[in-house]
Amino acid sequence: MKFNLLLLLLSSYTFANITDLTSFQADFEQSITDEKNKKIVYKGDIKASNPHYALWQYNNPIEKTVYVLKNRVIMIEPDLEQAIIKTIDSNFDFFALMKNAKEIKKDTYTATFNNIKYTIYTKGLTIESIAYVDEFENEVNIVFKNQKVNEKIDLNIFNPYIPQGFDIIRD
Repeated sequence: MKFNLLLLLLSSYTFANITDLTSFQADFEQSITDEKNKKIVYKGDIKASNPHYALWQYNNPIEKTVYVLKNRVIMIEPDLEQAIIKTIDSNFDFFALMKNAKEIKKDTYTATFNNIKYTIYTKGLTIESIAYVDEFENEVNIVFKNQKVNEKIDLNIFNPYIPQGFDIIRD
């Protein structure tokens, strides 16, 4: 999964209610299509809490857990028995980014981050999907279902658990 994708996806959740959103939870289906029209689909769920927490849990076709914290991304991959820790720009405010997204037509918004344009589709106050073309020219589309907004999320779920014996890779 691309790091940019994580940043923007977390950001996009704020758009459900620009002024009042404090959390977002949903099931997701993420499809990535390359220039040869080869497509892979990932499924899982996400929990996000303002201002800078997200937990992505992939369960199909692979298991992977991705924590997005204020200045770190931690990816835990059980099949590889490894954890990857990346430092990110701590000045990036995910929720503020979405507050600055521009409506281009009813229920359609755009936002730009790191020279990538994201299109956010909503239905009323519900985020339906996010689409963009990544830095490798892959078309990415993420569809959300069973959304819950502004429900209390225990922040302890954002504390990464790295099993003993896993390789830790720092990037």
